[in-house]
Order: sequence, then structure tokens, then C-alpha cells
Amino acid sequence: MSESLLADATGISTGPVSQLMAMGGPVMMVLLAIAAAGIVTFVYLMLYGAFFAPRFTTKLKNGIKVWQQKPVREVPDQLQQTTSRYSRLNPLHHLITNTMHSRLQGSDPQQIREFVARDAHTALEPFEAPLKIIEVIAALAPLLGLLGTVMGMMEAFSAMAATEGRANASQLSGGIYEALTTTAAGLVIAIPFAALAAWIEFRLRRIQKTINGALVSVMAVPIATADSQDAPESVAATADDSDTDRRFAEYSVTGQQGRLANATG
Repeated sequence: MSESLLADATGISTGPVSQLMAMGGPVMMVLLAIAAAGIVTFVYLMLYGAFFAPRFTTKLKNGIKVWQQKPVREVPDQLQQTTSRYSRLNPLHHLITNTMHSRLQGSDPQQIREFVARDAHTALEPFEAPLKIIEVIAALAPLLGLLGTVMGMMEAFSAMAATEGRANASQLSGGIYEALTTTAAGLVIAIPFAALAAWIEFRLRRIQKTINGALVSVMAVPIATADSQDAPESVAATADDSDTDRRFAEYSVTGQQGRLANATG
């Protein structure tokens, strides 16, 4: 029993992690920790996005087409009744049906747009924190590698100073090896995480454009009320709604992309 435990301990001490620690020193441990944190963050982001990311499904596309032809209460009611449990997790589904109900109830268009812009931002907000973490890891890893380089060179020159300039190559190789190892490790970690951050930002911008396009399609449909008797006023109201819809699209896209641009520096 004791021999097996000793063999396990020996295997751990000679494993790849311990070898990296021996090659890179304490900075390597920090690099491995942030790499593990980045991988966990990315996996969480993918799992969360698979269930809670806004998705413009075929059912929603067909519902908007019917809504554009005949904006009646049956359209959002049908979307809600035929929704599966998985579709209920889709924030865009709730945004579209709530917007349709608000339009049919005769709510103030400007107030509807403010609520829709707030809810759209709320749907994308959970993705901003993981994106920021991945961006920080991509920026921090090369700096940590540089720190390991400086520490390794300091060790090499310290060994040279201890021998009063008579240090041989074997005495200097340890510090130089540590310096090169941490630099390489920092770059190996930073490059893929930088690519992941750019891909996630691109996906978020695509999702934001999809949300804007779907909601503007719903808001642009004129709603005929039972109390409206004056046709010219209805036409003017429709023109005002179309102009405000255009401003809403410009506001929501520009605002969200500005936030994403600020997140990436």
C-alpha cells in the first residue's frame, strides 16, 4: 500500500504540471492558473449561450411575417402557446411577444422603445463579463511572461555576480531557460484567448444586429385602432413611428457596439 502511494506521489511530482513549474518558476504557476480560469470561463460562456443567447428562430421569423401582414392579438398568443420549454429560455422570443402585446394595447411608442432597448441590453449583459475576463487574460499573459523573463535574467546575473564573473554556461542556463520558458508560455496562452475574445465580440455584435432587425420589424408595422376615425392623422402617426423606429435602431446598435468597443479597449 505504501509503495503504491509512493509511486502515485512520484508520478505527480514528475508530471507535466510539475515539470512546467520547474522550468518556469513561480510565474508559470500564475500563468497556468489564469489559463485554467480562461478555459472555465469560455466553457461557461458556451454553455450559457447555448441556452440563454437570443436566437432568431424560424418560428419567430414566420410569426413576424404574419404580424407584418395582419397585426392582430392572435399572432403573439400563437407564439406563446406553441413555445417549447427550450424556446422559453430565448430572450428574443419574450422581447418580440411583449413588444407585440404593447403595440396592440396602444402603449406610447416612445415608452415601448425605451423598455425594449433596456430589455435587449439586459439580455446581452451576462455575456459582457465573461468577454471581459477573456480579454484581460489575453492582455495579462504576455506581461506575466515578461515578468518571468525579467526574473530569470535577474537569477542568471545573480549567479554570475556570486562567482565574480567566472560563471560557466551551466550556471547561467537555469535562469535563461526560465526566462525563455515563461515568455513562450505567456504567448501560447495570450494568442488563442485574444482570438476567442475577437470571435465572441463578433458574435455579440451579430446577435445585437439580429435583435435590432427583429424588433424594428415589429415596431414598424402600423396598428389600426378601433377609435381612429381620421385617416390623415393615422398616416402621420405611421410616418412618425417609422422615423422613430429608424432612430431606435441607430441608438440601440450604436450604444451596444460602443460598449463592446470600450470593453476591448
